[in-house]
Amino acid sequence: MLPIPVPSQYDVRFMSTVLVIDDEGDIHYSFQRNFSTVGWNLLFASSGEEGLKVIAKQSPSVVVMDVRMAGMDGLETLKQIRQSYAHLPVIIMTAHGTTQTAIEAMKYGAFDYLIKPFDVERMQQVINQALKASHDMREKVSYQPLLQSEEYDEGIIGKTEAMQKVYKLIGQVSGSDVPVMITGETGTGKELVARAIVQHSLRTNQPFLAINCAAIPENLLESELFGHEKGAFTGATERRIGKFEQCDKGTLFLDEIGEMPMATQAKLLRVLQEGELVRLGSNQTIQVNVRFIAATNQELEKSVAAKTFREDLYYRLNVVRIHLPPLRERTEDIPLLVEYFLKRLSKRKGSPPPSITRDVLDAIAAHRWPGNVRELQNIIERAFVVCKANTITSKDLFQDAAPSDKPPAPSLAAPSEHPLDDALDMLFEEARRDPKLKLLPWCERMLITRALSKTHGNQVQAANMLGITRATLRKRVEKFGIKREFSAS
Repeated sequence: MLPIPVPSQYDVRFMSTVLVIDDEGDIHYSFQRNFSTVGWNLLFASSGEEGLKVIAKQSPSVVVMDVRMAGMDGLETLKQIRQSYAHLPVIIMTAHGTTQTAIEAMKYGAFDYLIKPFDVERMQQVINQALKASHDMREKVSYQPLLQSEEYDEGIIGKTEAMQKVYKLIGQVSGSDVPVMITGETGTGKELVARAIVQHSLRTNQPFLAINCAAIPENLLESELFGHEKGAFTGATERRIGKFEQCDKGTLFLDEIGEMPMATQAKLLRVLQEGELVRLGSNQTIQVNVRFIAATNQELEKSVAAKTFREDLYYRLNVVRIHLPPLRERTEDIPLLVEYFLKRLSKRKGSPPPSITRDVLDAIAAHRWPGNVRELQNIIERAFVVCKANTITSKDLFQDAAPSDKPPAPSLAAPSEHPLDDALDMLFEEARRDPKLKLLPWCERMLITRALSKTHGNQVQAANMLGITRATLRKRVEKFGIKREFSAS
């Protein structure tokens, strides 16, 4: 597991300066009347130009700003704030809630967008969220580069022993034309391994085609692979060259090979053994020179035993096997993968990589990643798109984050009838797969650690959140060896 970072203590009073920029005196009065007792230090400006001066002198934690103002309008002021104060959350409010304004505000990095007249409770809630984000951004984690530049070229990221074995096998099989079977759970990166084999092979400048046997209907798969002649079947209005012919002298990657129908398996075996095929609707034999790389997330040995996969084809494809471990078995590689995805996304956008807050690492460390590298990639891509001020916080990781001062629990799975059902199912599934995982102690330690993180080390609040006494919490902290500086308060 990733090390769980220790959040520093902070006094929210020093983080609660709110600047209101609006040319309407009534708005200033409304904020003073409704929020003077909340504990925020309220500052006011009547124009964008004045607001920028106040920001330079007072360094507020959050800005709440109108869109339509005399002189520099809100959107232009927002752009200027983003350029000079990239991590300052800005809440936009307007009485003219047009589609264009909302899109522009979020495009230029607004933290949120509210319509006037605003609901007092909702405004307080959003400002509290922004204050929390302001704190998180100051507690961001700055990574030292973990990867060398040449490692980005391959796209396969990892330094664990399991991944080193994968790299060695790629090197060993690249110089020959033997068929390769790549196994591993969905999302582990099987196609990336196939492409790496081709990249280092003698066929690197020849065609490479990938076909997902599970994604093509059974009645079309044979035509897709072998091709057909005009009139071979209803709808065959012209000759079609199949993937085998298109890949002549190149490499064909057959993903989800276990889903291939038995009839098609027999014809594939002939291509493997003899290097020849016949298009549908033809009697002419065509010679092809194709290297085969297959992949599956199934245990094909069971399919062979169940007579749903041909034994002779299995042995022809399984000459060399490369197994990709699930991400939960190589968690040490997660920081490298996060760095890789963020730098790749930043390069596309032409911007520096975003910073990451400490609670993001906490959430990433706690997740078991049933969707493996692909799930991690999707989560990071989403966070990259929705993050504010070029800083990823824990809220950015979650697809269904409810408006609240506290980010949701770190379950990245889609919710079911009860918000925790999927998380519980996932935990028990992992316990079934991994006999070494002691589920109850692991969950107990993670719950205590997370509660202390969310309460910034306040044991009274953490105990209340967990529904136990402070004395019980202290015993659990000692039992699990949780860092003293993390929990002492």
